[in-house]
Amino acid sequence: MSRICFKLAKQKRIYRINKFDSETLSKAHQDVVTKTRRWLEKMVVGLNLCPFSSSVIARDQVHYAICDATADAQLKQFYVEELNRLLEANENDIATSLLMFTRGLDEFGDYLDLLDWFQQLLEAAELTEHVQLASFHPQYQFEGVAADDLSHFTNRSPYPTIHILRQAQMTKVLAHVSDPEKIYLDNIETLNKLGRQQVEALCPWGK
Repeated sequence: MSRICFKLAKQKRIYRINKFDSETLSKAHQDVVTKTRRWLEKMVVGLNLCPFSSSVIARDQVHYAICDATADAQLKQFYVEELNRLLEANENDIATSLLMFTRGLDEFGDYLDLLDWFQQLLEAAELTEHVQLASFHPQYQFEGVAADDLSHFTNRSPYPTIHILRQAQMTKVLAHVSDPEKIYLDNIETLNKLGRQQVEALCPWGK
């Protein structure tokens, strides 16, 4: 398996969360994790927006990592270290990782630039057969969809977030899904049935 190995000096303001000792985090970072977990429980699992997520959350196999940095070198180091952490871990310990960014990515366009850069790094390291990236942002906007459409809320998270998934796990799960494309359509139907008021109550940052 390929391994990303960029030699970068250690930088400040890059934080990692061991899922077993989050009480050692600063109050600010505890809040980030708490809000993210609440979103996962209420929206993602609660509304069954991702049928694959409930088991890894229930088993505490999600790794949460926070980055306060904004400089390119710091962001790159953070990403590389979290990729390596996931790839080197047993999937029963860390099945998947959520990278949350607290600064500099309020604009959705800026977030997309970072996501594109991280995807390029993944491809350069020849790791796309091992992991894939999923994207979430407080102001997520699907291209070509009306700005007020509720479908955007399927990907609206409390903080700009990049989800690193294991390809092997996704392949295994999707093998039991007859029509993967229908998941997205079902999610839109779910949100439309709830209505804007309830959706925005569950996801107030996405208003």
